[in-house]
Amino acid sequence: MFELAEEDCQTVEFIKNYLPQELKDKFTDELLFYMHDVMVDYFYESGILDQEPDDEGFIDVDTEAVANVILEQVRKDKMGDFTLDEVMWVVQGELEFGE
Repeated sequence: MFELAEEDCQTVEFIKNYLPQELKDKFTDELLFYMHDVMVDYFYESGILDQEPDDEGFIDVDTEAVANVILEQVRKDKMGDFTLDEVMWVVQGELEFGE
């Protein structure tokens, strides 16, 4: 369990560093952990992780669909007001960390 928490911390730290300077203050650690959790839940529930990787070992992920799911949940839970483009930075950071 501790390893998962440590990996989550590393993921959030990576995303914070991945964000462009103008977005760094807009995304708190709490919000990034929240978005990370929403994303992980989506990956498991959608079956994305059950896909067969391509010849290079990659799984095709529709980043815009993932960002839309996060954006919808953020709005539903009143966690802030963000654009799709802003949330896409978080999704891309998460996926870059995973590589």
